[in-house]
Amino acid sequence: MVKVALQLTEALAVFLVIFYLYCRSPAFRPLRPDWPRPRGKVRLYLVFTGIAILGNYLGIPVVDGQAIVNARAVGSTLAGLLGGPVLGALVGGTAGLHRVTAMSGIAALPGALSTTLEGVLAGLVHLALKHRPERLMTPLVALLTTFVGEVLHMAIVYAMSGPQAGEIVRAIAPPMVIANPIGAALFMLVVLERQRDQDRVAAASSERALKVAERTLRLLARGIDRGTAGELAAVVKAETGVAAVGVTDTERVLGWAGLGGDHHLPGGFIASPYTRQSIAENTVVFADGIRQSYDCTVSPTCQLASMVIAPLQVDGVVVGTVQLFEQRDRRFLNMNKSLGEGLAALLSSQLLIARYQEQKSLLVMSELKLAQAQVNPHFLFNALNTIIAILRRDGDRARELLIHLSNFFRKNLKRASDVSTLEEELEHVRAYLEIEKARFEGRIAVETQVDPGLLSLRLPAFTLQPLVENAFKHGFSTTLGEGRATIRAYRRDGVAVLEIEDNAGAWIAPRESAGLGMQIVDKRVKNLYGEGWGVSVECVPQEVTRVTVRLPAEGAAA
Repeated sequence: MVKVALQLTEALAVFLVIFYLYCRSPAFRPLRPDWPRPRGKVRLYLVFTGIAILGNYLGIPVVDGQAIVNARAVGSTLAGLLGGPVLGALVGGTAGLHRVTAMSGIAALPGALSTTLEGVLAGLVHLALKHRPERLMTPLVALLTTFVGEVLHMAIVYAMSGPQAGEIVRAIAPPMVIANPIGAALFMLVVLERQRDQDRVAAASSERALKVAERTLRLLARGIDRGTAGELAAVVKAETGVAAVGVTDTERVLGWAGLGGDHHLPGGFIASPYTRQSIAENTVVFADGIRQSYDCTVSPTCQLASMVIAPLQVDGVVVGTVQLFEQRDRRFLNMNKSLGEGLAALLSSQLLIARYQEQKSLLVMSELKLAQAQVNPHFLFNALNTIIAILRRDGDRARELLIHLSNFFRKNLKRASDVSTLEEELEHVRAYLEIEKARFEGRIAVETQVDPGLLSLRLPAFTLQPLVENAFKHGFSTTLGEGRATIRAYRRDGVAVLEIEDNAGAWIAPRESAGLGMQIVDKRVKNLYGEGWGVSVECVPQEVTRVTVRLPAEGAAA
């Protein structure tokens, strides 16, 4: 019995070495809840079927060759645990068929049936725990599942082996019920250790990629050109430790850092077919230096022999590449490929953000120019006519109005920033109001009620003037009575509230392009502070119109 146990242990050791080599090979993939996919299952089927069939050949015949002490169950059980009941049944069934057709003995058929059922049993455990991989992929689960499967195996052999059933079970049960569960647990330890290795590599790659992203965020805000590409290549090389890094656009080398800098010169046209392939197909191109080598087309003495070239994209359009190279005496590992892919994705995202910020800035400036252009041309025409009329009877008053008009347009045309303070907005509105008061000749009265603590409040430039102008254009100009307007600024529940109220009550909801000034104000407030802020209008016909602007009060003095 001891001799049989030792021989079975030797067989398990052989299996363990084979499985360890498999786990260290490129064919092995990380174990995740959605793993393995179809190709991974094919690999598992081949590996574990090979292990199970090898278990038949390395088995120890007992009871005059009527039974074999074997480790076949380890293959089918692990296949079921890792791949599910179908995979477990296929591995168990294939190995069982081999047992029946290639070897003889009373226990051949019950053994084949048992191996298949053990694979199915392990597959059911997989289904029960697949959404909790931290519990499924443990040596304890592998040990217990194999133990239960081997007990089931012994029961089937006892039931189907006829008069010699008792003798067969006594011969094979102790070593198989003990050794196979321990072997399955050791196999699972190998899987977990390999998984931890890959997790550590992935974590290290992610950490380096994030460091590159952190160091290049401001750099890429300027886009990629000859000036920024060299800095970008130097940063990537310093953080990744590869032999060389190149950055290109779709036609030329923009920047280079590391080996080969004497002939991979910035400004030169792209010569590598790998780079052209990456740009044309929008795909990552990888040469590990062993199965596929990088052959420099610029210099025959170039020391670089392996590389990964990943495209940089903005809105799905390739704008360049980032390239990582290793020299001939250093192997380019798959982790470098993953790192290159991750870097390209991060840098592409940063370029997209930079492009978005650029477009947003252009949009803001366009809106600012549009707000400036929204000054009603009739206002200038009416202001000049008013000043001409006043000039005939009161020259000093006319000069004052010209100064107000000049100040109004100077602020309107020379304000470069898209943000101003409430105090600046009120100064702009005062110049406008002085001219309108003169035009309406005492028919209007404007009152200002402003919390001094809100004078430093930040708000989009040209917020107040279009709203005040609406009161004159659509309110006072339509009424024959006295017009009264009030401009208020106060705090309410942590919110800064600006109100422009008139007693005309003539506001009508705009249609299409009508009311464009108010729409621009609302949009620019939302762009600056978010969707929760902006402009609202209340109107009681013939009585009152109240335009309210809500802004966060944090930016104002307490």
